[in-house]
Amino acid sequence: MRIATEVLVEKYKDHLFAAAFNVCKNAADADDVVQDTFLQYHTTNRQFENEQHIRAWLIRVAINKAKNINLSFWRQKGVPLEEYMETLTFETPEAQILFTEIMKLPEKYRIVIHLFYYEDYTIREIAKIMNVTESNVKVRLTRGRRLLRNVLKEEWENDR
Repeated sequence: MRIATEVLVEKYKDHLFAAAFNVCKNAADADDVVQDTFLQYHTTNRQFENEQHIRAWLIRVAINKAKNINLSFWRQKGVPLEEYMETLTFETPEAQILFTEIMKLPEKYRIVIHLFYYEDYTIREIAKIMNVTESNVKVRLTRGRRLLRNVLKEEWENDR
């Protein structure tokens, strides 16, 4: 199965941007990752089982490309997360606090939390995307939630 690249771009560009930004924490790099991901899809001859398979493949490629950017020399020239945060708008102050704390998590927890809560992937799908076991995904989700719970609990207790 193949779907036209233009259709996929319209449908998944925001999802890929969010996943890439989650890894590289830089809007310009995330934009590059999205473009590179769709370019790779456009030039591949691979056939996919269904649209879900295409979506999972796109997210996996985007995450891998974002990780590669983190290892590059040019990565050090990016805009700090704090500067980018000033350009974002959130529906509630709590949403901003949650986003800020998620972005502070170690990458392995941050990615699974993003895929599970923001992209609505199942544990099995995340395991396939990240090429880890389902047990590993569950452990990362549990540990990431625990870290968030501890930090947010302190944050909300200090607000009282």
